Amino acid sequence: MSPRPANGANEASTTIDGVDALSISPSSTPPARQHHFPTHDDLLDFVTNHWRDRWVTTDLPSEAVLDTYARRPFFLLISVDAPITIRWKRFQARHQQQQQQPHLLPPTTSPSPTPTTTPTDLETFIHLSDTHLYSPQTGTHPLISRATIRLLNTSPSLAHLYATLGNLNLPDPSRLRPSWDSYFMALASLAAQRSNCMKRRVGCVVVRDKRVISTGYNGTPRGMRNCGEGGCGRCNNMGIGTRSGAGLATCLCIHAEENALLEAGRERIGDGRDGVVVYCDTCPCLTCSIKIVQVGVGEVVYAQGYSMDGETAAVFREAGVRLRQFVPVSLFYSFFLPLFSFAPFREWVWW
Repeated sequence: MSPRPANGANEASTTIDGVDALSISPSSTPPARQHHFPTHDDLLDFVTNHWRDRWVTTDLPSEAVLDTYARRPFFLLISVDAPITIRWKRFQARHQQQQQQPHLLPPTTSPSPTPTTTPTDLETFIHLSDTHLYSPQTGTHPLISRATIRLLNTSPSLAHLYATLGNLNLPDPSRLRPSWDSYFMALASLAAQRSNCMKRRVGCVVVRDKRVISTGYNGTPRGMRNCGEGGCGRCNNMGIGTRSGAGLATCLCIHAEENALLEAGRERIGDGRDGVVVYCDTCPCLTCSIKIVQVGVGEVVYAQGYSMDGETAAVFREAGVRLRQFVPVSLFYSFFLPLFSFAPFREWVWW
């Protein structure tokens, strides 16, 4: 489930009665000595007392063990996968090398099938791989699906893989504990899940001095039919005249920013130019931007663009309200070929 150390690191194998672990240290220091533990709980207790060091285990036999590890704030679950044809070719090459030079090949931690003979064709290998992943009793897919970071490894060699992992900076503290921006934007995205607007789900969080004072999502006013039940004619009309940003004067839905500002009230926002931040998963529209300015918000952070970002930016610029776009940490990895980032705190990295 976790990668081998990056290039330039020492590794010391540790056998823990069926649980394999690695302690990783910089190449300038000697390898960590071996440790032996009778159970996963004993391993976890030891690592808890030495959590500032780096420890890797590739043996996670069940979700119960994973649940135990995941309760600790220093635990990070990583999965490594590759296209089936690439895994098949690697498996065949590894088997051939084992036959020719078994003493030179280290044990593998790859989530690929490990039969005693090389599969004669790709179909056989796929069947073995499916059993490994989806067996009701021993399948690893439920564990892989819970990984915080998911790596797709198409590296041509181990040296390239280790060098890439070294650049990835897996121990980055923001992976274990989200930044304030990530935390509040995740709350805004969660608020958006309550919306049933037929046009667009939007969520908003108003924060003062790093404390949430209100949340909001878009929808029809209290006491009216929900938008998803036909409450707003504009949002339920899929005609050209109601494209994004058009016909807002006839829309009955209150925007997420409006709901959050109404919930907060002027008394809680006050003159908060230096301490009040609005987090929106979508850039505010022009109508919301002037209300944000009027109540005294000092900064707006958004995730996705909207059809009138330029007009909104102009209003904020003139009023002295800071505007910036939130970018997940994974998007800074420009050295990968394609790169995608999906849900908050969950990453896909390709190389």
